Amino acid sequence: MHVVSDNAVLSLKKDSAQAVTIAVSSRAIFDLEEEHELFLAEGMGNYTSHQIAHENEPLAEGTALPFIRAVQMVNEKLLENNPEEKQLFDIILVSNNNAQSGLRIINSIKHYGLHITRFCFLNGIDPSKYLQSYNVKLFLSANESAVCSALKRGIPAALVIQQDVQTAAEQLRVVLRDCVLFSDESENVYREKGLDEVIKYEKDREHIPIGEGPLKAFAMILGNMKKKFPREKDPICTYLLTSRSGRDMGVRAIKTLRDWGLEVDQAFFLDGAPKDPILAQIRPHIFFDDSTHHIRGALASGTPAGYIPPCDKS
Repeated sequence: MHVVSDNAVLSLKKDSAQAVTIAVSSRAIFDLEEEHELFLAEGMGNYTSHQIAHENEPLAEGTALPFIRAVQMVNEKLLENNPEEKQLFDIILVSNNNAQSGLRIINSIKHYGLHITRFCFLNGIDPSKYLQSYNVKLFLSANESAVCSALKRGIPAALVIQQDVQTAAEQLRVVLRDCVLFSDESENVYREKGLDEVIKYEKDREHIPIGEGPLKAFAMILGNMKKKFPREKDPICTYLLTSRSGRDMGVRAIKTLRDWGLEVDQAFFLDGAPKDPILAQIRPHIFFDDSTHHIRGALASGTPAGYIPPCDKS
C-alpha cells in the first residue's frame, strides 16, 4: 500500500497552482453499488441511515482505487527524485452523498491509507462547476450525467464502471485509445465515406497534426512527468492503442505525437484486430476509450476502463 509522505502534502500546500488535480467520485473509488440501489429504491433518508449505521465498516475497493494508489506512488517517486518538486498529483474526492452519510467514505479513505484530504459532499448537486474552480485535470465518476457535464465544460472526464480488476503495481499504467487522444476527424471520414477514403484522407494530411481529443491535455501531463526520470526508473508507463493500420494510417499519428512533443512507451497499431489480448497483457490501471464495444471487451478481460460517452453538445 502506497501512502504519500508528509513532504508531498507540504509541497502541494506550498504551490497548489502547479499541482495536477484529479477529482474522483466515491462510487468510482469504492464499491457502492448495493448502497446506490438502496438509494434509488428507498431514497436519501434510508440511504443516509444505512451509511450512518455502517460508518465504521470500510467500503469495498472500487475500480478506480488501484489507479489512485498508483498516482500516489508516482508522487512519492517524484519527491524522491526532487524534494522540491511542485508538479504533484492532488486528489479530491467528490460525492453525491451529504455530509452525514459521507463519514463512512472518510473512514474508508483512512482505512485504505489514501492521502485524500479534500472532500466535496454535494448532496446530489452537479459537481462540474466546482471542478472548474479547482482546475481539475481529470474527473473519474460512476455517474454519466456528471461526466457529460464536466466534458461540456472542457474538463477531461470519464465514466468508471464498477468491476473487479487485475492491475499491475510497479508503475502507473495508462492506456489511451487514439479516439480519446486525437480528435474524431478521421473517424468521421471513415463513417461517412469508408476505409479507402479515410486512408487517402490520412495520407494527404500526413504532415498536418491531428486535432486534439478530450484526454490530450492529461496525456501531456503524464508525458511531462515522465521526462523527469531516466527510462529505467520511470514510474509511469503510457500506451497508445489504435485500430489504425500502421502501414496506411500510422504515419500521421506518429508525426502528430512528435509535433506535440509527446512520447508514449508503447504503441499498438492493430488494423482492426481485437484489443482485449493486448490489454490483458498490459494490465493497466485504466484504459480510456469512447467505444462501448471496446469498453465491453476491456471489462471482459478484467481491465479497468474509463468510458468517454457521446454527450449531447447542445
